[in-house]
Amino acid sequence: MKRLIEKGLMFGNLIPVESPALIERYNRALKALTGKETKLADFHMDISGYSPEIGDELGDDLYLNPNGCNRQFILLTTDQKTAPLLNAKFSTSRGILRQFIEENEAQLFSLTARDAVAGELENTVFELTSPAKLFDIRRITVVADTTGNHIAESDKLGKLIERFRTEEDGWWDDVLIGEMIQLAAKTGDVVRNPIKLKATEFDQANFWTAHFGGLYIFRAVDHPAAISVGPKEALGPLPIKYSFDLRDRNQIAKFLEMNDLVEPIVNAPGADAAAILRQKMDFIVVAAAAELGLDIGHGSRRELRQAANAIGGRLPEEFQGLAALLRYVETGGGWPRITSAHPSYFYTLRAKPHADRDLVNMLLSELSPLDVRQLFICHKELFYHLYRGWPEAKKEYVADYLEREYQIDKDGVRRQIFGPEPGMGPDTPRLNPIWSKGGPEDRIERVGPWGAVRKDRR
Repeated sequence: MKRLIEKGLMFGNLIPVESPALIERYNRALKALTGKETKLADFHMDISGYSPEIGDELGDDLYLNPNGCNRQFILLTTDQKTAPLLNAKFSTSRGILRQFIEENEAQLFSLTARDAVAGELENTVFELTSPAKLFDIRRITVVADTTGNHIAESDKLGKLIERFRTEEDGWWDDVLIGEMIQLAAKTGDVVRNPIKLKATEFDQANFWTAHFGGLYIFRAVDHPAAISVGPKEALGPLPIKYSFDLRDRNQIAKFLEMNDLVEPIVNAPGADAAAILRQKMDFIVVAAAAELGLDIGHGSRRELRQAANAIGGRLPEEFQGLAALLRYVETGGGWPRITSAHPSYFYTLRAKPHADRDLVNMLLSELSPLDVRQLFICHKELFYHLYRGWPEAKKEYVADYLEREYQIDKDGVRRQIFGPEPGMGPDTPRLNPIWSKGGPEDRIERVGPWGAVRKDRR
């Protein structure tokens, strides 16, 4: 993992904390949240204020995330909005924190100029003793204040001012006036500069969680389902009609198709399908060569082609399917018959532009793990887990490639592979949690939606 850290591919873009004043503020917040303090003279932190150095010091990587279901956070600066989230247990946590910071940036900038802001991503579930409890998580509320309770006391002062203005004897209430003066000395002028945080409630309908071996929950779609990374039998009963695991390729393909969540790369607007397919094939060749102990040199396109020729018929089926699709793209001819049973099927798809695009691309990366670029972008936890077991030659190639081709233009690479970022306006395609009247549900109730995918889908 040292190679990844040195190249900025792991623990990259963290916020350094070196000032004694900032460390003192961090310790006040840490003490309030956990009862612990750090003795480190400097450290780095992510968007939530979690520090891997402090995690090592305390011997607890979840010191800000007890039980893994109500993430606590410490904000020292609004610059944290650009940092990653380490040890993520839910796919929505970083997005919630980032949106909370951006929506309240002016207020938080003012508050963090004099104190740390501490808080929690709060839901009504405090202990995940069974997978079924995950379905009780429906809304996340961001609860935050400074360690000096500036927000709470500002709210209290606002109510006292309202009493002073509306009560008939407010002008002569010396106790009320004295309390207002005392609070104003701490909070400032809340009439001209009110301290009020907004965007503090977020729905959590569709999400991934690391709990129970990894689980994708899609509730706000026309045809809801849960998709388990491990065997679905181990989850026990779930309060959702359909549940699959990664072995159920036909059913997952049908789920993605019926909910209109994905599109073939070769038909995706603005995508250079040939370039994307070639790069996926290169990654597959690297994996196959590394397993066979073949030298790929510096991993140039010519060297990888030589390696592919040397491997010949031992190339994985994923490569063969993508090669057939590439021939169709570049030379025309018949459309290759690639069904969901074929190992290359999910390599040929990307998420459509909708509110849960990143979540769907994350699921696709689970189903196409040889595409290490998509895996790194969409599912870093799985990337790091798999990286540890790769042959040294593959580790070196992948780290060098990501540093050279991805780090220098992250936004450009993402647009090339996945298309433009979905907008957040009213015209953005959304996932509708309610079935339309008179739609396909009658047929589905009779035959079930998870039958085999049609052989001629493509």
